[in-house]
Amino acid sequence: MPFDIQTVVSIASYGGAGICMGLGAVGAALGVGYTGGLANKALSQKPEASGTIVKNMLIGQAIAESAAIFALVIAVLLIYLSPPATNLLTASALGAAGLCMGFGAIGSGVGSGFPAGEVCLAIVRQPAISGRLTTNMLIGSAVCQTPAIFAMVVALMLMFLNVNNLSVNPTWAALLGAGLSTGLAAIGSGLGGGLAGGASVSGIARQPETFGKVTTIMLVGQAVSQTPAIFGLLVSFILMFKAFPETTSIAAPMALLGAGISMGFGGIGPGIGNGFTAQSAVKWVARNVEASGILTRVMLVGQAVSQSTAIYAMVVSLVLIFVV
Repeated sequence: MPFDIQTVVSIASYGGAGICMGLGAVGAALGVGYTGGLANKALSQKPEASGTIVKNMLIGQAIAESAAIFALVIAVLLIYLSPPATNLLTASALGAAGLCMGFGAIGSGVGSGFPAGEVCLAIVRQPAISGRLTTNMLIGSAVCQTPAIFAMVVALMLMFLNVNNLSVNPTWAALLGAGLSTGLAAIGSGLGGGLAGGASVSGIARQPETFGKVTTIMLVGQAVSQTPAIFGLLVSFILMFKAFPETTSIAAPMALLGAGISMGFGGIGPGIGNGFTAQSAVKWVARNVEASGILTRVMLVGQAVSQSTAIYAMVVSLVLIFVV
């Protein structure tokens, strides 16, 4: 049966909402479940600390759940939004918004669960410093939510973007690429940040006097882990706001869609890889704080090499946007 443009826009909007919430629920559920599992383990070892353990479990689960709440907000907006225009570009933008937020919530949901779960076990070892352990967990988990926030920002921009004066072909592909670039790249950064955050809480429980040093190195490692998501955000902005001339060629839209795919998938591995390096550095600084200088330098060198692959992906994306 033939579809009018309003039907196409509705299909993209409702389909985007379903994808957004479906994918967005995955990461948060895993992160929340991981936290609950380690909380049970902690309670079996120290039942008398149940109040503190359960409190930290619920706080950590609430932060992990926020990624799904971001997805819920975007999904509801997609269902009930009255778009400013009704054309093929509107349909592309709404579908891209759902993909962006759905993928973007996965890594942050899972990643936030790592420090939230580890703090429950840490309280078993060091109940006297539960306040500092909670503080470290909150900082680490909050940083993990940054990629999901990037995804939500891009999703909102796509939903409210004025497409009236834009060329249909190849801009429809640029908008889809923008959603995929930030959404996919956010997966690795969210997971990588969580690896560093979990190791930080565990390390402080082992050596409480290293709180300041370990927290600082955690934040440095997490900051580097976030850069693939920042690269994805940059490519998304270019794809959304650069004006592309109208064309009848299929090559131009495929180049722009390829740019988003390149940076999106290209950001997953470096984000996780940077997290592995930061996780190890934080762990060993807690055990040998005198070696923190050399451990931090090695961490940064290792992360820089891992980051090179994200840079390769960004270079290819920029070539596809500006050269092809």
